[in-house]
Amino acid sequence: MEENTWYDIFIELLQERYPKSSQLISELMNLLCIEREAAYRRVKKTVLFTVDEMAKIAAAWNISIDEIIGINSGVVPFQMFPFNYLNPTPKEFGNLQKRVRLLDHLKATPSSEYMEVCNKLPRPVSIGFHNLYRLEVFNWAYQYNNDESQKLFSKVVFSKKISEEFENYRKNIVHVKNTSFILDEMIFEYIVNNILYFHSILVITDEEKEIIKSELYAFLDYMMKIANNGCYPETQNKVDLYISQLCIDTNYSYYYTEKLKTCRIHAFGKFDITSLDAKMVANFREWMNLKKRAAIQISEVNEKRRIEYFSAQRKIVDSL
Repeated sequence: MEENTWYDIFIELLQERYPKSSQLISELMNLLCIEREAAYRRVKKTVLFTVDEMAKIAAAWNISIDEIIGINSGVVPFQMFPFNYLNPTPKEFGNLQKRVRLLDHLKATPSSEYMEVCNKLPRPVSIGFHNLYRLEVFNWAYQYNNDESQKLFSKVVFSKKISEEFENYRKNIVHVKNTSFILDEMIFEYIVNNILYFHSILVITDEEKEIIKSELYAFLDYMMKIANNGCYPETQNKVDLYISQLCIDTNYSYYYTEKLKTCRIHAFGKFDITSLDAKMVANFREWMNLKKRAAIQISEVNEKRRIEYFSAQRKIVDSL
């Protein structure tokens, strides 16, 4: 078979999405409803994907035609991934599993990066605190979900399979070799104000408020460990913690490895608007790191500022 440059690019894009060959083959089998051997032949280029198959893959995996044929139209592809955290559809849950599985390779990637600029608790940390993550999902459900049965904090209950995926994400994310968080200085004020409002309209009870309060203290203790040592306690992987001196309007983040390059804007509370475009990820990486110019690093250095920051946040939580 003749060498086909655009087809080579297409195969490379698939391998970027799923660096492990076995996983790529499995995903192609599921998406295209083909046998394992047929999937192998397409990846090995002994048989070409049909136009219909390529269109289906491109739509499902957010691959643009520009990327495939190697032109630059100036249009950057972004895709929103809505997800109902309480009652996900099979497709939504499948997308969640794929995203978590993509992080498996972080353990063997020596130069991996993750950065999040936050006006709420950073997901890699908050997901390890059950009631704080419930609060985040409840905040989303109360504002953006039409199901009236989920307008009480007590009704926010994760299924076993969702909880397992959250735990898999938490276990994977601490294996990123270099992580940076830039926090809005007002995060804990935002959280406490939300809790007080929800408590005032009786959708969070006195007992639930105290449970959340205790987890906020535990979260601060954990973040203090990270800030003191400059790393995740579980893996000793590098974590830099910054406090922004400017208001942060929304959460945004990126992953960056040789095989996985993704940037995300976190919209409507819990939805991710994602791009896998390499140039856009490079731009995100540059822009987000420039945010450090208007932020104060409190991990490892600046002990006085670090102590003052965490003491101030504990006082805010005290007000609950």
